[in-house]
Amino acid sequence: MMDLTIIIVSFKSGKILDRCLNSIDSKYPVIVMENSQDQSLKVNLEKNYSNVKCFLTEENLGYGKANNLGIEIAKTNNVLILNPDTELKKNTINELEKFSNNNSNYAMIAPMICERKNNEKNYLSSKNNPYEVTEVKGFALMINKSVISEIGLFDENFFLYFEEIDLCRRVIKDKKKIYVVPSALVDHHGGQSHDKSLNIQMELSRNWHYMWSKYYFYNKHFGTIQSILKILPNFFSAAIKFIVFSILNKKDLKKIYFCRMNGIYNSIIGRKAWYRPQIS
Repeated sequence: MMDLTIIIVSFKSGKILDRCLNSIDSKYPVIVMENSQDQSLKVNLEKNYSNVKCFLTEENLGYGKANNLGIEIAKTNNVLILNPDTELKKNTINELEKFSNNNSNYAMIAPMICERKNNEKNYLSSKNNPYEVTEVKGFALMINKSVISEIGLFDENFFLYFEEIDLCRRVIKDKKKIYVVPSALVDHHGGQSHDKSLNIQMELSRNWHYMWSKYYFYNKHFGTIQSILKILPNFFSAAIKFIVFSILNKKDLKKIYFCRMNGIYNSIIGRKAWYRPQIS
């Protein structure tokens, strides 16, 4: 059996998380990092899944910091990071194991992602054999702790978005290897990582953090001038839409584009990624 721990960062994911957990062979330990104080979720998960240990955070730590804590807790060298809205296929872990056994110096390995929306399947690549890449998505990603520890884990300044892109860039800069294994399949039920009742608050949070993280990422890797040139079209587009939706009295859309502008502004002036969804 592969030396592997699975880590899932959750925020009030509800039944969506059950689908993910049910797709995982119970012989593999699973760490759920729940970014809330939902004690009932912890009790239910550890009661219903013998291989699951759930850790509640004192505050919403975001994707990167919560994953870093999970990686530190994991006792295995190989760690598979999953989003709550993913679903493993039958031989996914076996295929990842087969490849990693022959490439033990890997930094990161990603399975083939199948985007599932409106009952349609869309695989993100048509290749059949494993291949090297410079960037992978973070919703299903296997990490070699002994290699990544030399580079550093996720940058905890990111709260949401761009964390895995930043990590990939550092991995490649350090001349380490990132692979995709097409025979290891994972379904991604996009945009379903939380309870639907939280949709508007989560949408506001997503838009704020996407813009904050985009500027922070480009500023970190390319400098201030290029970052501002990259982000200005986003700011002006959001400003125009904010004005239009204000005139049309579309309150939710107005809030979304205000959040986009506000995220950019806060990132440019150097404030931390402070925004959190307003959820009781």
